Amino acid sequence: MTIDRLWGRAVNQGGGMRWAVAAACCASGALAAEPVASPARVPDRQVAMNRVMAVAASAGLAGEIVLADRDGPILDRVRGAADRERGRAHRVGDRWLWASVTKQVVAVLVMQQVEAGTLALDGTIRRYLPDWPGAAGDRITVRQLLQHQSGLPNPNETPPNADEVPAFYLETGARIGDRGRAYGICAGSGKPAGAGFSYNNCDYLVLAAILERVSGKSFAALVAERIARPLGLRTLRMAGDRVPWGGAAAIGYTAGGKRYPAINVATYGAAGGLTGSARDLAAFDRALIAGTLLSAESRAVLWRGDPKLGYQALGVWSFRAPLAGCAGPVTLIERRGDVAGTQVRNVIAPALGRSVAVFTNDDSVDFGEIWQGKGLSHALLSAAFCPPVG
Repeated sequence: MTIDRLWGRAVNQGGGMRWAVAAACCASGALAAEPVASPARVPDRQVAMNRVMAVAASAGLAGEIVLADRDGPILDRVRGAADRERGRAHRVGDRWLWASVTKQVVAVLVMQQVEAGTLALDGTIRRYLPDWPGAAGDRITVRQLLQHQSGLPNPNETPPNADEVPAFYLETGARIGDRGRAYGICAGSGKPAGAGFSYNNCDYLVLAAILERVSGKSFAALVAERIARPLGLRTLRMAGDRVPWGGAAAIGYTAGGKRYPAINVATYGAAGGLTGSARDLAAFDRALIAGTLLSAESRAVLWRGDPKLGYQALGVWSFRAPLAGCAGPVTLIERRGDVAGTQVRNVIAPALGRSVAVFTNDDSVDFGEIWQGKGLSHALLSAAFCPPVG
């Protein structure tokens, strides 16, 4: 059983060849240029949402899906059970675990500090945390933390309990704060910095400690001040310590329909501890598309996928992929999350001015890989972003 199953984690568990193939695909001449976006190329949002929900129904997907354009109403639909044992259905507006979409938010906050001149992407941990006890503080940079190149110790490798949950995600109390983690387990010995991609929640816990030092405010306070209040996101907040399911409305399930083992979602902190409604995530995506949170220059840096890293950008993956019905490959900004039985797929198509976010409380759902041109994610995004085929 996995704790956080993202693209990066797949690389660590034998997905390197898959990403090598993906990189070759996305660097080929077939994906060299994307047509200039025009409203005529984007299907009507209501038609698109109906098609998306038809795909979800065909796959038996339970959860909530939101679709948003750069303006106009946000469309929000649910299907299936939030609590299978009690027969409680999902409801529009319920609280979800944002899981590692939290990392996408961290990356935006980092770029805001870069714009303010208080952070540099190539500045080291030691530059901002001179008292950090880790031996590699003079070598690991902010950029390496954002792109999982740090080599820091991995919380997922702490001793598991009988349910295979690593001890890190069971702890409670004051020591689970981002700074405590950054100066504790995350400062231990790991792998050489820059040696290669290794997905690791410690990277973002250390980033949160850096953000706190340069801004004088905790990660939670920065989210409230820089993201939630300006955008009117009333539901966005961190999971509470020891709160069942992190305060989310949905029960998480895993293979065989079993409930996901108990964990303390708050232990994820800035690596995966945000919670909120699906609609608020759509509003966050809309603000990124509109340039409300970052300048165009900073957003370009944020979304610049590196082919050498499997098109990883900063806190997201950025790549072009062919979708069924679209005239050419579409540039996609994707962030995945998987915590406590909840999976999230948050995808922005910047040139189309549209985003779609999918939440499901079943970690056994196989979304597939978009670049393969098949699978659930490919079908959902084709329905959301492209005219019907034929």
